[in-house]
Amino acid sequence: MSESPKSIAQHYHERTKYDPETLGLKSQTLDWEKQPIPFKEYKIGTVFDLKPYLRDTDETPSSDPKIRLWQRLSHLLLHSYGLTAKLPTMAGVHYLRAAPSAGGLYPAEIYLISRGTAILPAGLYHYQAQTHGLVQFWENQVWPDLRDACFWHPALENTHLALVTTAVFLRSSWRYQDRAYRRICLDTGHLLGNIELMAAMNDYRPHLIGGFADDILNQLLYLDTNAEGAIAVLALADLLQIEENLPLLRTALPSVTNIDYPNIPDGKLLDYLHESTKIETDSSGTQGWKLLETDEILEDKYNFPFCTKISTVTSSIDWGKNLSGLEKTLLKRRSTRNYNGAELMLNELLALLDFTYQPYHYIHQGLDGSPDYFDLSLIETFIAVSGVSGLEDGCYYYAPKAQELRQIRFKNFRKELYYLCLQQDLGRDASAVLFHTADLKKAIANYGDRVYRYLHLDAGHLGQRLNLGAFYLRLGVSGIGGFFDDQVNEVLGIPADEAVLYITTLGRPK
Repeated sequence: MSESPKSIAQHYHERTKYDPETLGLKSQTLDWEKQPIPFKEYKIGTVFDLKPYLRDTDETPSSDPKIRLWQRLSHLLLHSYGLTAKLPTMAGVHYLRAAPSAGGLYPAEIYLISRGTAILPAGLYHYQAQTHGLVQFWENQVWPDLRDACFWHPALENTHLALVTTAVFLRSSWRYQDRAYRRICLDTGHLLGNIELMAAMNDYRPHLIGGFADDILNQLLYLDTNAEGAIAVLALADLLQIEENLPLLRTALPSVTNIDYPNIPDGKLLDYLHESTKIETDSSGTQGWKLLETDEILEDKYNFPFCTKISTVTSSIDWGKNLSGLEKTLLKRRSTRNYNGAELMLNELLALLDFTYQPYHYIHQGLDGSPDYFDLSLIETFIAVSGVSGLEDGCYYYAPKAQELRQIRFKNFRKELYYLCLQQDLGRDASAVLFHTADLKKAIANYGDRVYRYLHLDAGHLGQRLNLGAFYLRLGVSGIGGFFDDQVNEVLGIPADEAVLYITTLGRPK
């Protein structure tokens, strides 16, 4: 029987795999003088400076309702994607942001759409990370157009603010070429993770919308679609307004599955995939956004026979009074460059898994117990353990619903991990390495080729929770988007139909 033709998402994934025999052939010399600038500026428009509304964590919020609104919005944006540090370089200064980015390239941009509030007149705004301000570049009412573009998502009926994240593709493709689309979506997932947590700390609830008419939304924002495109929409509900306390809703809509595509040359694959995963129309109406009970998966995917099982039930991370520890972590977090090879404690690894996968354990601390993802039932997690005190070396499947680790391989993989992670010391010296995977064929059957966005956005979102939890516990953590794809499955014993999306390394920092 002949194999069914691959869709464009499958084709893209296969074409952008790193292979030890061909990786060197595709390398390029970077012209650092032509690196894209990671900031977008608007030369005209009304500027709203957000810096005066920043306050210390322990400072009492203002009693003035309007100032309090400004404080909430200012803190949300700064801790989600604002500048947190600057590093001197040969070319000048390199700025770091609250959300990590592959190569420090920061492809994402944030736009804010106002329906009209007490502080923000109706119109379009862009977040200027470099100056921590908002520039209103369009003053007219555009909310009806936003609702049309999002196929009348119910969260937009009562809310008055929405965030849109976009990607400036060249910022990443300049360095990572066609594979950059993976990294762009992972980076945006980091940003979504920050928005989710910081929104809860400022009495907002972001309702994630992944199904929208791309071309209409891009036109609404006046984007140059040859360079930039919308990736995700978040309806920002104000939880202090009763009418904006909304039920959970679906976040993702399917696109077409494209199996009829031409021979695509290297350098054009990213653009072709993004264009192919756009949605033009949806006929399901508001009913299509309802969260169905059948969406709930009752069991974890893998339950390997006769495997060793370890409970991951543990005490949750205490983020301090008013989540002060989390707020500080969002600004101070840094990716680890080197590990010392020392062991982690089992309770440290379990605490990270708890924070990342069991959000309902944190309701009493003020966080959202059911934050929005696109479809976490499609994401699986495997962990290669090389140095965790109280846990045998080997590869484990993490079952989040059962809250247990299930061992599938019995071996120390330090040498192999160094190789799999493109000979990066991070892979070799880490105490534990987490792999987010997905059955790509099954995922495409559910959502069409657009699921490639959803999968990497969700993986990045999970990765950011791991980042923040690890940094708070004074552990080292670093995400890796470059690896030998097929060899990961082979070496670790991960089922062959699981496509590797993201790697997160954990260890003791030097």
